[in-house]
Amino acid sequence: MVKAMDEAEYKGKYINLRILKSIQEYLKKDRTASSTAVYPIRVPDELLYQVLQQEGAENADNLIHDIFELGLTLWSEQLYDDVFGSEQNLEEFIEIVKKRNRERR
Repeated sequence: MVKAMDEAEYKGKYINLRILKSIQEYLKKDRTASSTAVYPIRVPDELLYQVLQQEGAENADNLIHDIFELGLTLWSEQLYDDVFGSEQNLEEFIEIVKKRNRERR
């Protein structure tokens, strides 16, 4: 059963759904196909120094990206739980989106 919601709640959930979808797509992509890079990323000096010394620049870059992906995954899981809470709630919201899109045509 699809519950009614006010426009502000709908917009908030819709924005978060788009964020989660873009994170999902980003995490599926090949690293070289990434769409946007944001600098600078702050990392502990000693972490960067030691990895550079031991494994070189490419491995340091890969490690930082791995750490970022892990954090992004954890953050998106928390966002999903906060906004939707369950797969059923997500599916119900998607049905609301589909219904609104049909009504706009």
